[in-house]
Amino acid sequence: MAARPEFDLRQLAGPFDIVSDVHGCCDELEALLGDLGYRVEWSADRSVVVTPPGGRTLVFVGDLVDRGPRIPDVLRIAMAMGEAGTALCVEGNHDNKFGRWLNGANVQPGHGLQMSIDQVEAESREFRERAKAFIAGLPIYLWLDGGSLVVAHAGLREDMIGRDDGKVRSFALYGDTTGKTDEDGYPERRNWAAGYSGAAAIVYGHVAAPAVEWLNNTICLDSGCCYGGRLTALRWPERELVSVAAARDYYTPKKSLSERTRDI
Repeated sequence: MAARPEFDLRQLAGPFDIVSDVHGCCDELEALLGDLGYRVEWSADRSVVVTPPGGRTLVFVGDLVDRGPRIPDVLRIAMAMGEAGTALCVEGNHDNKFGRWLNGANVQPGHGLQMSIDQVEAESREFRERAKAFIAGLPIYLWLDGGSLVVAHAGLREDMIGRDDGKVRSFALYGDTTGKTDEDGYPERRNWAAGYSGAAAIVYGHVAAPAVEWLNNTICLDSGCCYGGRLTALRWPERELVSVAAARDYYTPKKSLSERTRDI
């Protein structure tokens, strides 16, 4: 069995630019990178080079795929930057399911996965193999900056920091779920951040809502770009937010962005 990807990178001090759920919205990702000072250069063969400003490192909070119109290009940017050592990425639940599809699993193509399948099936076998290896190499969370920063797709409780087991993996991918669904079919989630009291800042995504704000040293950056909201980044250690508006609504959920909150 292959070794699990390393999550303990406390020796990396940044500075970081942490970008939340892109969901295939590459136009907005390129615009956000430009506002953050990154230079994005495409070649005719769709290879890409992204040059960061001032030695900064990009960190993706996961959910690169599904729902948006340029899923392969988002993967190209993340993979190229990862290979160049200029970006890190944690695994999101959508990335996890997409990776299982790439590996031949029989998964239900709902919640935008069919868009990933359709777009990636038009790519070369080499691209699909590269994407498969990339997703397989994503850590479940990242512990950074001397232990003062944790990036996890759906968040992490204080007692889970430094651990890697099934419960930690489930929490980092899906959050603190009750096992029930609401009237719209969405998983019920407890607001774990309301009781967080850890010294490490937890930066996460997963649950889209219009407002982005700190709560008990945690911040959810998912501002619903694929739903017509915004794509948001957090500069660390500056704690400065930078965001761009979505060009349009790419995916219509049962519950609109304006109706969503992070308290279920």
